[in-house]
Amino acid sequence: MLDYCVYLLYRAGWAVATALPIGLLFVLGQGLGWCAWLFASSYRRLALQMVRIAFAREKSEPELRRLVRRHFQNLGANLLSGIKLSALPSEKAVQRITIENVDAIHHQLRNGRPVLLVLSHLSNWELIAQLLPRWVGYVRNGTVYQKLGNPYIDAHVRAQRGRAGVELFDRREGFHGAIELLRGGGVIGILSDQHAGDHGLWAPFFGRLASTTPLPALLAKRTGAALIGVGLYTSGRARWRLAFTQLLIQPGESIPALTARTNELIAQQIRTAPADWFWVHNRWKTPRPNFLLSKYKRGVFVPPDMPAENLQPFRMLVRAPNWLGDAVMSVPVVRAIKAGRPDMHLTVAAPAKLAALWQVVPEVDTVLAIPERSLAGTVRSLGKEEPFDAAIVFPNSLRAALEVWLARIPRRIGFRGHRRSWLLNQIVPERKKPGPIEHQTTRYLRIVKDLGGEPLPTPDPLARALNQSSPRKIALCPGAEYGPAKRWLPERFAETATAISQQQPVEWILFGTAKDAAIGQEVARALGDAPCTNRIGQTTLTQLIDELRTCAALLTNDTGTMHLASLLGVRVVAVFGSTEPRLTGPLGSGHVILRHQVECSPCFLRECPIDFRCMKAVTAAEATAALLSVLK
Repeated sequence: MLDYCVYLLYRAGWAVATALPIGLLFVLGQGLGWCAWLFASSYRRLALQMVRIAFAREKSEPELRRLVRRHFQNLGANLLSGIKLSALPSEKAVQRITIENVDAIHHQLRNGRPVLLVLSHLSNWELIAQLLPRWVGYVRNGTVYQKLGNPYIDAHVRAQRGRAGVELFDRREGFHGAIELLRGGGVIGILSDQHAGDHGLWAPFFGRLASTTPLPALLAKRTGAALIGVGLYTSGRARWRLAFTQLLIQPGESIPALTARTNELIAQQIRTAPADWFWVHNRWKTPRPNFLLSKYKRGVFVPPDMPAENLQPFRMLVRAPNWLGDAVMSVPVVRAIKAGRPDMHLTVAAPAKLAALWQVVPEVDTVLAIPERSLAGTVRSLGKEEPFDAAIVFPNSLRAALEVWLARIPRRIGFRGHRRSWLLNQIVPERKKPGPIEHQTTRYLRIVKDLGGEPLPTPDPLARALNQSSPRKIALCPGAEYGPAKRWLPERFAETATAISQQQPVEWILFGTAKDAAIGQEVARALGDAPCTNRIGQTTLTQLIDELRTCAALLTNDTGTMHLASLLGVRVVAVFGSTEPRLTGPLGSGHVILRHQVECSPCFLRECPIDFRCMKAVTAAEATAALLSVLK
């Protein structure tokens, strides 16, 4: 019933429009378009967003805003004029159109070659279908169309097109009819400038990847049809100019390459009259959920003469974890995200204390150090950056989700977290059924899968300058930020180091935070005359990375330094007690986990409430043997 009421209003407006002179309709449409520009703020913002993508490198911001206003005026004028023109006899309608290079079509048809017209939403585009038979009526004419949502309006529009002698082929019914028409030497038009969804080829459009229909290229290659672009431009009050441009198909040219060239052709047409194109639709949509492009059937095509770095970037923000260990475990995910599309520009926002970590990850383009205790400061920092297309939130906290929401990032992805679902608009699902314990990195990688990307094979560790000279450097990390339940006995660190020093020359380096200072002094005293440098509480993260890279191995508790060492390619011997190595163990190969499974582990407590049996069960002899094995 609602559809019919809307249809009645549509027909009433149609009747009024057809009764008025076309010149008056054109001016009235300009006025209505200006009102729409003034009051339809959401569409105005959308159009401005689109023209910024297309012309930000070519036009100033005031020019872009003026372009959007002219677009609304042209759109109103052409919509009302189009109603009048559809009701006029074709011989009167064509008097208002100047035609250029129509011989491009006639030449192909006379040589027995069918023609496929690449159409776009320029100016009064409906007029092309209505008047095409007047110019090439000596062959069959058709168009591929998509049904409108209102069945009554759709039937009326189809009747208007069919009245002129144009055959209509519904996309949902396949393309057999269109192929038959072309093989019979006819002409068919296809609108080729809209977002093609999951079935499109991702190709540059104004230098930014857009899902593009490959249908014109597919039909041209299959039927041998000539590809000709059609541009209709507003040239004056109730006056238009129609221009035909042939797109030469190169011998052996692939369908993706030809599809990319149709995008170039349409972009050239839009540049001719930018106010005429239909900017109030999202041509560069961010697909939901798969905006990483690894799994798309038709994939991505970037012309060989366009380096990937010349593409307009898809700007991704990663809100990194707040703890060193968690941050390192998220690095494989960040690398996979970067590989998900060739236009990816990756910014990592991390607490200032962890910024140095992300600066050594080559896949990260920009590192944004954010204040730890200031939500407003973080939002201001994000606001100073160029607008982001999407954000991934690793921390489960409400605050982390609030940061990206307040920064007005349109796509916000993360796990459900703590009372924050309303702040995210793409929630990564957890496992539906309980199963074996999964590593934290494996859980993080579900984000990549949910976005349509592919987890990468275990990447090579980051480059390090290994010191092969004698004595070899071995690092000790006897503390743990989380609490004493994760700390192996300090005297056993010393016993292990002493045993190793008796077998080969070693220089020991102690690492940790200022909270571990007392433990470090205890271990250093117990080492006696063995060469030892105590750096606990004395290194920045940058210094820790530089010094850890020179070490041959690390003996450690379950700490952030353990994860950092594995990322840097340093072999690790890690002692686990209250925590679970299957959940947070070091990534990569060549590491050794020392753990005795007791009845109460893993308890994940900060302090042991009983006798610390899990840690006491790990002996210095075991650690010595493990460390010697990795040193080989």
